Amino acid sequence: MTDTTMDSVSTLFRPGTSDKEIEAAALKAIAARKRTVLFWQVAILVAIVAIWEIGARTGFIDPFFYASPSAIGSRLYEWATEGTTEGSLWFNLGVTMEEALIGFFSGSIAGIVVGVGLGQNKLLADILSVYIKAINSIPRVVLAPIFIMIMGLGLASKVALAFIMVFFVVFANAFQGVREADRDMVANARILGASDWKVTREVIIPSAMSWIFASLHVSFSFAIIGAIVGEFVGARYGIGQLISIAKGTFDAAGMFAAIVLVMIVTLVAEYLMTLVENRLAKWRPQQSLDTH
Repeated sequence: MTDTTMDSVSTLFRPGTSDKEIEAAALKAIAARKRTVLFWQVAILVAIVAIWEIGARTGFIDPFFYASPSAIGSRLYEWATEGTTEGSLWFNLGVTMEEALIGFFSGSIAGIVVGVGLGQNKLLADILSVYIKAINSIPRVVLAPIFIMIMGLGLASKVALAFIMVFFVVFANAFQGVREADRDMVANARILGASDWKVTREVIIPSAMSWIFASLHVSFSFAIIGAIVGEFVGARYGIGQLISIAKGTFDAAGMFAAIVLVMIVTLVAEYLMTLVENRLAKWRPQQSLDTH
């Protein structure tokens, strides 16, 4: 519970109310707000699905192009129980996840290392900036056929594309996070005799953690995109391959089913990453919660 939250709630009580009562009321208000948010999230989802289903059944929405929620659910159930034309759904999902995870972790580590390193070396950053900008200006998806031509249809080409998609996002945030580190804290650490490595580890990297985690939240989605685009261009297995096959057979339900599956996986990954962030960044002060 933050002091800001306590102060905002305490203004609602008469003078003399104990801190324990104020804190209990604040926790109750926060819980009520979470329930309200969850209610509206579910309500909006239900409304969208209902309108989509009714529109498809009444002909207002052409089910040939846009399918329907019931058809999408049926296709997901069919894939889960009977498999796909390219084998088990879980095998194809596992292939895509393997490509995305390897690209995500390797791209994130490389982006953090290079971003932190260049962020502390202004001369080297100035020298390499033009090359970084030139490479970063290339649309990532156009690299898919190049990687496939060089590395083949296997794992390597998809990992390479996922790596590129992740690297520049994490690098940019890590670089900026290092540049935004408190110079007074860095100077004080050096005055106290801290080595360059200790300053980097205990001052600069913690200062840049908020920037880095912000990039990690979005970069996993980019890793998934990289893997799927690579599979869409050329692959033997994976969710991207299922989308490509569904497109070739005009199977709208199959395409939307694959998209829904990717959305679910990405949301689960986002939730897990939030848990990791909260665990690693306990030192960071929580943002005040608006209970109104």
